[in-house]
Amino acid sequence: MRDANNETKALLDAAAAQSAWIEATLRRLVEVESPSDGKPAVDAAVRLAASLAAALGGRAKLHKQKHFGDVLELRFGPARSRRKPILLLGHLDTVWPLGTLKKMPWRKHNGRIYGPGVLDMKAGVAMALAALRILQQLDLARPVTLLLNPDEEVGSPVSRPITERLALASAAVLVLEPAQGLACKTARKGVGDYHLHVTGIASHSGVDFERGHSAILELARLLEKVAAFTDLPRGLTVNPGVISGGTRSNVIAEHAHADIDVRIAKASDAARVDKLFRSFRPSDPACKLEITGGINRPPMERKPGTVALYKQARKLAAEIGFTLDEAATGGGSDGNFTAALGVPTLDGLGAVGEGAHAAHESIVIEHLVPRTALLAALLATI
Repeated sequence: MRDANNETKALLDAAAAQSAWIEATLRRLVEVESPSDGKPAVDAAVRLAASLAAALGGRAKLHKQKHFGDVLELRFGPARSRRKPILLLGHLDTVWPLGTLKKMPWRKHNGRIYGPGVLDMKAGVAMALAALRILQQLDLARPVTLLLNPDEEVGSPVSRPITERLALASAAVLVLEPAQGLACKTARKGVGDYHLHVTGIASHSGVDFERGHSAILELARLLEKVAAFTDLPRGLTVNPGVISGGTRSNVIAEHAHADIDVRIAKASDAARVDKLFRSFRPSDPACKLEITGGINRPPMERKPGTVALYKQARKLAAEIGFTLDEAATGGGSDGNFTAALGVPTLDGLGAVGEGAHAAHESIVIEHLVPRTALLAALLATI
């Protein structure tokens, strides 16, 4: 019979002993800046993560990329096992450009750690490595794959096929993204980007007004229709976030463009939204309309496999000494891809903090140890 109290106490004690190591490792990761669009920078973070994993016996495989950083696949535990591995899923890229450390340096203040990417999501990477270190020390080895992607912040264009292939070979997926408050994430909205480009006919607004056909006016009419797609009870939101058009105020605009963010809670809404966009026709027959884009992340719906993982995590957290709630979020992650494949996926198992993508990005230090112990407990018991 499993002695839950002794097992979780051993994991918590081991995590507490790793506290200084976690902070030191996190600082090393944060101080290697890694913007998604900087391949050499992301590759430097990949090399650091690979060296940290090698010290823990991790077996690295690099998936080389031309325009993005390389994808880092790390294997831990026995090379051969009848048990499917658990996939720990994270990313090394951040939204912060090179040079951000000069104005947002690593610092500790009032129980928090600040720095670019510290919450989203280099703390999750450090916690995962610490959890694997704990399993080694307690001789609880099992097959684990740690996948660190270079392009999550820009939609995972190169890493998605690798993520999906590894997920299908795994028993479960634990996503190292930040917590939602103190909660893990059992549902995420799907994400889409649509682009409307209208071409009209330019003319002088004073001399030849009647000859012109304004792309801006046509786009404005279309955006009224776009706004009507939002259906809050369905969890469907549509936001025209960027618009541009025209050249001068005395010229009838020949071109206008809009970038539109779409969020869906149900996979079935993907086809519905796409059909709505593709049905657009210009009201001015002299204007032309081009529509590109689509849904690029399916929603992570709260399904039985994820619920079972959450219930196990909640029980383990209680044994460790804290309450683990669940939450849904409108943001997407690579966990959307794995959940959509039907692989049990639990998200938001990384750090607790605030300010992801903002100048006050930070993590709360006191939560690092118990949540690292939870990661180790999940790896030991799934």
